Amino acid sequence: MNTIVRGCLAGALVIGACAAAAAQETKSAPLAKQLASALTAAKLDSVAAKDPVLPNHYIGVLHIPGVQLLVIAAEYPAPALLDPRIAKGEYRDVYIELNAASVPGSRVFVEDLGANGLFAKPADNNPMDMYEASGKRLMFDGEWGRQKISEQEYMKRFAGADERYAQMLAALIAQLKKPS
Repeated sequence: MNTIVRGCLAGALVIGACAAAAAQETKSAPLAKQLASALTAAKLDSVAAKDPVLPNHYIGVLHIPGVQLLVIAAEYPAPALLDPRIAKGEYRDVYIELNAASVPGSRVFVEDLGANGLFAKPADNNPMDMYEASGKRLMFDGEWGRQKISEQEYMKRFAGADERYAQMLAALIAQLKKPS
């Protein structure tokens, strides 16, 4: 087999592997779909929960059916004010409070357009997802050069964002499953 044919075969294998990796579902995708369905079934537009991973942190979501999930996680300086609101099911109030009065620098905000989880690059003409943490906003549009980072760094940041988002979604789903 000559060098050109070997090179073409190797290139085809790499392209095929990249396409397969891009088609894989992310950690957050099934959880986002589950949360959106559960909120719709419960006739709720929001839910909030204590963060099971970080003390004095809370997570809240605002669901716009068929459009997006807006999810925030942050440290809150007065947990005694949020705990009773969660217990009473005042989830939208908790979401608003986290947006307004969370500890600076602790906030993570996810705009999951499509309410279908995070994707490193939107398929077809779907809108891009966004993730903000520590004051840094990442746009998952597949254009890492525009964000002045390498493809490797982009994918590393995406993996971290997807992992954290999946944790946030799992906590919100667990809250919805609690008996009221």
